[in-house]
Amino acid sequence: MSLRSRLAITPREPGTPREDGHLVAVYRAKLLEEIDLAEMSSLTAADRRLRLERVLGHLISREGPVLSTAERTQLIRRVVDEALGLGVLEPLLADATITEIMVNGPDAVFVERGGRVEQLPLRFASEEQLMQTIERIVSTVNRRVDESHPMVDARLPTGERVNVIIPPLSLTGPTLTIRRFPRAYALPELIALGSLDEPMLMLLSAFVRARFNLIVSGGTGSGKTTLLNALSGLIPSHERIITIEDSAELQLQQDHVIRLESRPPNVEGKGHITIRDLVRNSLRMRPDRIIVGEVRGGETLDMLQAMSTGHDGSLATVHANSAEDALMRLQTLGSMSEVSIPFEALKDQINSAVDVVVQLARHADGSRRIVEIALLVSHGREAFRTTTVSRFVPRPPDPDRTVHGHFEHLPLPRAVAEKLYVASEPVPPAFGVASDGPAVPHTRQALA
Repeated sequence: MSLRSRLAITPREPGTPREDGHLVAVYRAKLLEEIDLAEMSSLTAADRRLRLERVLGHLISREGPVLSTAERTQLIRRVVDEALGLGVLEPLLADATITEIMVNGPDAVFVERGGRVEQLPLRFASEEQLMQTIERIVSTVNRRVDESHPMVDARLPTGERVNVIIPPLSLTGPTLTIRRFPRAYALPELIALGSLDEPMLMLLSAFVRARFNLIVSGGTGSGKTTLLNALSGLIPSHERIITIEDSAELQLQQDHVIRLESRPPNVEGKGHITIRDLVRNSLRMRPDRIIVGEVRGGETLDMLQAMSTGHDGSLATVHANSAEDALMRLQTLGSMSEVSIPFEALKDQINSAVDVVVQLARHADGSRRIVEIALLVSHGREAFRTTTVSRFVPRPPDPDRTVHGHFEHLPLPRAVAEKLYVASEPVPPAFGVASDGPAVPHTRQALA
């Protein structure tokens, strides 16, 4: 989009005067008359912003309304944001405390902070201005949005995931949802946040190093990607890791990482590359570990087959509300493959592939934590059976709805403990081993 079109005045809704939006539009038009577009196009983004702020400051001083210092600064920022960035959304994208931005038409802007949603006193000058912002976003990823393509999923160059849906599908006007690129947390940081405790860290570390296949389960916004990223940091640096995602969010620090991202169809409906295509291709790339950001369709069967045929230690996430629900959902998703496989046979695939389900939840106060670590102990085609080895036990909430509680740890099944010992991994003392046979050592030193 050209600088001139970005600075073009945005019309107001008839009969709904908005003085703040109108003032921004007026000064955008004045700014357009003052600047040299050829000169501006040769500047860097930072220099371009500085030049526009300086020119606009002179304009307001020369002929603008009387404004306080704060009002003047805000007006300059809004005009320049409209010219070069995403307007009303720019300060929200710059706020690191905001994890999600939700625009429900031009008059309603909501954000999520600390797991809680709040409405902000912000609005777009008109529906046209909101559509201009949306078009600017999708154009950066070579997509378009109009009546023939009223839904778009995209990712900003800075990593944020974007979903757009417009009329006639959206009856509330153009709707925009931006999910911020999650910050990479290490597991010790998650302990400080109360998402897990030290014994759980020791157990999960042992599982990852011993090449257990892990499924991270939880609802929307429960922290699945954050935990998956943290767990991936436990993978030895010499291993070849392939990550597969719809929108690349994982930030692995190892040296030997290949990042794959699916591709939506282009405007002609061609060129679609699915998660399943990438999972299948990854098996030809000699991976030591495969990490799938989220399984949501037929690729689940390919992932399960990879887990049970030599690619131990793989990780994936799935949307589910409990560990048992996660296993049932994997069975349902696996049946969505075009491969004809009996529904009951999928139990055999899951029972042989999945070792651990880590269940996450987001509580009423916005906090996110591991609420259960469950081991899959069923075999063959029998019904799924899990045993919980760690869980969060909540206390009654405070008057302010803050959630408190403690983590409870239970003995590991002997077969799981023996698999850890074979991999030279200790059983954390907080867990121990179920008393269904002779005692076995709890530490690496005792094993020696």
